Amino acid sequence: MPFARLRTPGTTPPRRRTLTALAAALGLAAGSLGLWAASGNAAADTTVALPTPDHVVVVIMENHEYAQVIGSSDAPYVNNTLVAGGATLTQSYALTHPSQPNYYMLFSGSAQGITDDSCVDIGALQQPNLASELLATGQTFASYNEGLPGAGATDCRVGNYAQKHNPWFGFGNVPTSSAYGMDAFPTDYTTLPKVSFVVPDLCSDMHDCSVGTGDSWIQNNLAAYANWAKDHNSLLIMTFDEDNRLAGNRIPTVIYGGHVTPGSSTGTTYNHYDVLHTLEDLTAVNAHAGNAANGSDITGIWN
Repeated sequence: MPFARLRTPGTTPPRRRTLTALAAALGLAAGSLGLWAASGNAAADTTVALPTPDHVVVVIMENHEYAQVIGSSDAPYVNNTLVAGGATLTQSYALTHPSQPNYYMLFSGSAQGITDDSCVDIGALQQPNLASELLATGQTFASYNEGLPGAGATDCRVGNYAQKHNPWFGFGNVPTSSAYGMDAFPTDYTTLPKVSFVVPDLCSDMHDCSVGTGDSWIQNNLAAYANWAKDHNSLLIMTFDEDNRLAGNRIPTVIYGGHVTPGSSTGTTYNHYDVLHTLEDLTAVNAHAGNAANGSDITGIWN
């Protein structure tokens, strides 16, 4: 807006001249603030750009609401290490009940018509999913499943192992050979695929056992990777399939590793589709499966 032009002295009362000059000064100040705000926003935009990690490991826990884990003394490793040194999504939500549809939503952007925890037909689906997108772009995917009877085994249930937590088996465009037992999780983390899903068994994931049991399992099995990830451009994402049906499906989700601002949090509402959308963009697969196309990238936590 142009500044007001002051009249020749004597033609306007002094008080009006003073007010006019004041308005002009305020206009100048507002203009300067506007320029500063635009500059500040531009700078902020550069800080929230997604990194390009070398490796991402996603560990999925079970059936607990946010407050049962985040801030709980029953989960000292999660809180004292992952939360304190990583980023917490304080408004993270699962999408439905029971477990299995949520796994398919997180992996493929859709429940794919699945509404319960029954075992699925192996390889019956051909819809796009995170693994098929990675493979199509020459990248790598694997899952590490505690209690899996053998690499590529498609058993429905063996002991504390449950196929319902392994959505990749439902897709014919994901090789069953990409599924390993947890004992195959490498100690040389440079050999990890681009994206890995880690699935503890029904005790270790807090489904049948305590929060403390699951917290210790994460520490024992993934702490070394988490420490390595911070200095090696890699990420660990811990999330849950669903809550305990008592908290509106609000779940714990924590991101830890390289380029994550330590101790940060975001109150933006995110769900499984947003996490999938973010994984797809972190890995530049140039696609979004199913409802992930309508999701958003997780922002406000990157440095």
